[in-house]
Amino acid sequence: MGYHRIPTVKKSDVARPEALLHYLPFSEEDEKLGMVCTNVGNVEVPPYVEYPPNKNRHPAIFRNVAEGRTLPNFHIIYITKGKGIFEAEGKSYTVLPGSVFFLLPGLKHRYKPVFEVGWHEYWVGFQGKAFFKLLEEGILSRECVFSESGLHDNMIAAFNMIIDEVKTQAPLFQLKACAGVLSLIAEILTRNRRKEQINNYQRIVEKAKSLMEANVLGAINLPGISGQIGISTSRFNEIFKTYTSMTPYQYYMQLKIKKAADMLEQKDASIKEVAYALGFDDQYYFSRFFKKKTGVAPSAWRKLI
Repeated sequence: MGYHRIPTVKKSDVARPEALLHYLPFSEEDEKLGMVCTNVGNVEVPPYVEYPPNKNRHPAIFRNVAEGRTLPNFHIIYITKGKGIFEAEGKSYTVLPGSVFFLLPGLKHRYKPVFEVGWHEYWVGFQGKAFFKLLEEGILSRECVFSESGLHDNMIAAFNMIIDEVKTQAPLFQLKACAGVLSLIAEILTRNRRKEQINNYQRIVEKAKSLMEANVLGAINLPGISGQIGISTSRFNEIFKTYTSMTPYQYYMQLKIKKAADMLEQKDASIKEVAYALGFDDQYYFSRFFKKKTGVAPSAWRKLI
């Protein structure tokens, strides 16, 4: 059996990636807006390249990103390929494609790709009283600096729009660049909020299902269920149907049919007794309803067992 030696990769053997990066001038006129874009760029970091690449092209305060640093302004970092780590506020996160993180003023942080994997990143830096207002109002928060927003063309397009404006530096490019920054912030925050809503919908629906299952032998009480969950009956109906594609009443009646099938399989209760136990006053209506939902009459269901 032959053996193949895996070649050792030396730093000198790996081509250093070309980063697109811009550190921007801004005027007093620009600052009147309450927001300025300070830097923007993107870079593909291949495996086995020291991070950050092209270190000497960055101002000194930006070079210690892999060891740990604190910045005076805001940044958004968006990873579209590869794998790495991000650490801030004593927490560590695994960075994957679609990860995004906010670097807030005074936030001690560090991040870097896995050396053997590399990554692709976009970043944009910004400052001004408008962004500090977002921080003061809790719209941006030190407790929510990392999220998995996912890979989205409109986020990449926003970064590329900022980069294009910065490349040309046409009149009022700062205004256009900051509009891109605000668009990015809105996109990230709304995607995170919508994820939270979906999770909240799931909690509401699971709680409602549990309450309905516990009362399957009775009658559905929508105001009682929505009251226990803490939302209005109309909102409960809307959320339940959005999440399950059924109204609460339709789901509840499905539960009754399942319970009826279980009771019929036990063979120690008559069809009439099963119907009455489940709240059907008319045995014949129950039989028609059961057949409509299962395709089989209650008497035939027993013969199938």
